[in-house]
This record gives sequence, C-alpha cells and structure tokens, in this order.
Amino acid sequence: VSDGLDALTGGTTLVAFIAYGVIAFIQGQDFVATFCLIIAGANLGFLWYNAHPAQIFMGDTGALALGSGLATVSLMTGHWLLLPLIGFVFVAEAMSNIIQIGYFKLSGGKRVFKRAPLHHHFEEIGWAETQVVTRFWVVAIAASMLGVALALAVPE
Repeated sequence: VSDGLDALTGGTTLVAFIAYGVIAFIQGQDFVATFCLIIAGANLGFLWYNAHPAQIFMGDTGALALGSGLATVSLMTGHWLLLPLIGFVFVAEAMSNIIQIGYFKLSGGKRVFKRAPLHHHFEEIGWAETQVVTRFWVVAIAASMLGVALALAVPE
C-alpha cells in the first residue's frame, strides 16, 4: 500500500527496523538486533537509488518481504502489540484504503479522501512527492520513538 511514492516504504521500514533493533539490543537479543540493523543498512543502500527520482523500485515483493520481516521481529522481541504504533504509517495507509472503500460503498459513491491510499490524497491537495515522503518519515520517526519508549517502560 505504501510503495506508491519514491522512498516512502524504504524510509519508513528503515525507521521501524531501527526501532525494533534498539528494542532487541536492549533485551540482549543480539541476533535479532543484528538482523534489524542489516535490513536497515540494506534499506539505506536501496534508498540511494530509490530516492526521487527513483532509478529502481521496490514493488510488492519487496514491500511484502519487509512487512513480513517486521512482523517476525515484533514477535521475536515480544513487543508485537507495539507494531501498530511503530508501523503507524503502514496502519494509516491501510486504514485510508479501508475507510475510502467502505464509505464509497455505503454512501453511494462519495469519498472521504480525494484518493487512497493516504499519500496520494496529500499529493492531490498539492503536496509535492518529496514533501509527502519527508513528512511521512517524520511521523514514522516520532511513532517509532514512542514505541521504543513504551517498550522500555513495559517489562517483557
């Protein structure tokens, strides 16, 4: 859902994997922390070529692999309940589709957003692609920091 703009999925999954890497490191799960940082590093390399204007694209296969990896890491750290927070951008993107389709069917063709998923709505109201991506990254960083803080505050 969130792989529709250059560097959007790569940047937001980079942030989420770093967050779970920090959680795993604090728990003493060196293998999980190392895995998270390897994926984050791979994302950095990918972002070099995926930044606007992109030369390569992630596609569904890459996005699904990263999402599966993130879900697995959340289970391995025992902080799977924090995944909707740490992955807030992904949840917001998916929910915008669900809301748009549901409202469209229930209202006889009316829309909540100009377009779904949410990143396209912001493009439709005049934000540049790079502006949307940067702001989604900021939201991802803030949500991930809150998720790490909650993980530190809540015992395993």
